[in-house]
Amino acid sequence: MKTTLDLPDDLLIEAKSAAARRRISLKALIEHALRRELSPGRPGASGDNGRIFRLDEDGLPYVPSRKGRVTSESVYRL
Repeated sequence: MKTTLDLPDDLLIEAKSAAARRRISLKALIEHALRRELSPGRPGASGDNGRIFRLDEDGLPYVPSRKGRVTSESVYRL
């Protein structure tokens, strides 16, 4: 579905730059941001959709701090 967004110039420039750094399209960046924002697994909500890692602001995966140990199974799942 197509839609039109009216974004502040500085936000659009920053979004295009972030998409270029990650080597993804602006559409993919916006879709990822919306899915992350609307996800029940986002911080403060219950559940994590079964994921053991998160993506940082550059789209790189990391394992957030947790009380449990990192096991070979968790590494394999990554």
